[in-house]
Amino acid sequence: MYVGFARYDFLIPASGSLKDKRQVVRHVVGTLRNKFNASIAEVDFQDLRQRGAIGVSCVSESSFHVKKMLQEIERVVRSHYTIEVLSVETEVVHPDD
Repeated sequence: MYVGFARYDFLIPASGSLKDKRQVVRHVVGTLRNKFNASIAEVDFQDLRQRGAIGVSCVSESSFHVKKMLQEIERVVRSHYTIEVLSVETEVVHPDD
C-alpha cells in the first residue's frame, strides 16, 4: 500500500472578501472531489482573503498510480483560472518502510 500527500498553496488575486475566497476554495475542492477518489480539504489560511491551501491524500497498491493521481490533481489545480499556485509539496510513502 502506498499513500500520497500533497499540499497546494495558492493566491486568489481577485478575492475581495472571505466570502469570495471561500466560494473559490469550495469550487476547487468540489471539482477535485468530483474527478478523483481522494481526500481533499482546505488546510490553512482560513482567515486570509487572498491566500488558500488545499491538502490532498490518496491511497493505492501502486506507487505509480499514486504519483499519477497527484500529478493529475496538480494539473487540475494549476488550470483553475481564479487561483495562482505559489507552491506544491508532494510525498509518496510506503507505510511498511
